[in-house]
Amino acid sequence: MAVDPREYEKAMPAVSVELAKLERAVVLTRGAYEGRAYEVVRQALVRALEGEGARRVHPHVVDELARQISRGGGKAEGPS
Repeated sequence: MAVDPREYEKAMPAVSVELAKLERAVVLTRGAYEGRAYEVVRQALVRALEGEGARRVHPHVVDELARQISRGGGKAEGPS
């Protein structure tokens, strides 16, 4: 299925805004909760996402980011 490039260009500003919200939430959560238990990190990440207004993040993405932050040891693989 082909996507019209004009539709992509129209959507990108909104996508960029959502990615920035996600990134801020991850950075805040990592700074305060890195290395802590997964459940604690996930709850904190969900609160940070809500605080940023990023409500459309897929649960599997939240789970994986929380796992990476919980493991610690550096930057979580996510938006950069």
